Amino acid sequence: MMGWTLGLYFFRRYAAITAWFFIGIYALVFLIDFTEFSSRTSGLPNFTFLTALSVSALRVPMIIQQTVPFVALFAAMATLISLNRKYELVIARAAGISAWQFLLPACVGALLFGVITVGVLNPLAAHGLSRSQLLETDIRSGSSNEVSAFDAPWIHQKANGVDTIIGARAILNQGLELSDAVFFTIDQKGEIAERKDAKRAFLRDGYWELVDVTLFRNGERGEALATDRVPTNLKPEFVQERLAEPETIPFYKLPSKIEVAQSFGLRANAFAMQFHSLMALPLLLVAMTLIAATVSMKFARMGQSTTMILGGVVAGFLLYVVSVLVKAFGNAGFVPPVVAAWFPVVVAMFFGVTFLLYREDG
Repeated sequence: MMGWTLGLYFFRRYAAITAWFFIGIYALVFLIDFTEFSSRTSGLPNFTFLTALSVSALRVPMIIQQTVPFVALFAAMATLISLNRKYELVIARAAGISAWQFLLPACVGALLFGVITVGVLNPLAAHGLSRSQLLETDIRSGSSNEVSAFDAPWIHQKANGVDTIIGARAILNQGLELSDAVFFTIDQKGEIAERKDAKRAFLRDGYWELVDVTLFRNGERGEALATDRVPTNLKPEFVQERLAEPETIPFYKLPSKIEVAQSFGLRANAFAMQFHSLMALPLLLVAMTLIAATVSMKFARMGQSTTMILGGVVAGFLLYVVSVLVKAFGNAGFVPPVVAAWFPVVVAMFFGVTFLLYREDG
């Protein structure tokens, strides 16, 4: 049996390499995001260097969260290759320690890495993404309000017998605040009777509160209003399920959001998919570690085979692509979110364990 001293040594090596990979990718992503964001917004009147720096710093944690499976994969491969090149795995095998025993510290490290990502990084990333959207909206505010530029989904409501179609350039505060919003009032003939452009729109109890409004009637620009109200029967839970990005909601708030949305008869597939994906993330990192082990544990005198390492990278990439693809099916409701989140993890675990059993135990 492998002793605690050797186990802790392997664990520390894995943790140190993982930390360096994480820091390196974080710095690289920050530089790329800041450069790209600055090039797109530097010509806007509200652009400042510090604001752009803040936007990138706030949203990088969410981008990093998407790269965590690859960090785990590369860290595990680098750890095992390093131990092999220093003959440490060779000595461990000669001492009668099986592959499963010296893989255990790396698997435990991957599991802890996943738990920290879900429990610490995800809430920080969700809060940072929401704040970055506010700052980015301030930079872009007023640059254009063309309807064709709206990327957010449209909402149709009917309140007090009046049909209204609502769109916005940006969705803030988990769907309860709209930036550069537009409200089209439809008459009984199905034509646009009135249009209201608002710099901000807030969902209140029974109405939308519009701020800095421009009113259009009969295709002509009307008066400018400081504030205005549009009656609504929309519930916050419906608006959040329809508009809010699941990534902006911290992990620990997702169960309550799902429960409330379902109580209103909403399916909440996107929220459920996000919740189960985060639940499965620690085991996904363990699966990545097992995939790394299938190509990194064989001793080679002159270093690891490039083909084998490339095979591990491709296998990890395919697992990630399958996870994203199945997640899209879960968001659309074609596959139950639980199945969509856990199926790639289970398949990868079986693949890694089966390959290692065949190689190590015959």
